[in-house]
Amino acid sequence: MKKIIEKRKDISFYIIMYPLKIHPEAYEKSKSIVCEKSLALLHDAYEKKQIPKPNCETHVVDENIQLGQKLGITGVPALILPNGTVLTGYKDAQTLISLIGD
Repeated sequence: MKKIIEKRKDISFYIIMYPLKIHPEAYEKSKSIVCEKSLALLHDAYEKKQIPKPNCETHVVDENIQLGQKLGITGVPALILPNGTVLTGYKDAQTLISLIGD
């Protein structure tokens, strides 16, 4: 994401917390990240660092899960391109830039 933003100032990312049931701690971690609105906590979670319990009540993660299910998203990361194409799995920066186009 950082590499893409450095190369293309016209590309934005919206990060939607969508925890999968196969990761038992993902739901609580997602809520913590949403409550804190913290990209740093997201990075900590990916690095398997301990992150604090959620400090707010939020339904955002539940709404994200419902939307993801409605869209048929079964894996993460999942990307929805401007043309509506849904991609799952890691993609390198140059591949994403090519897929997004001009």
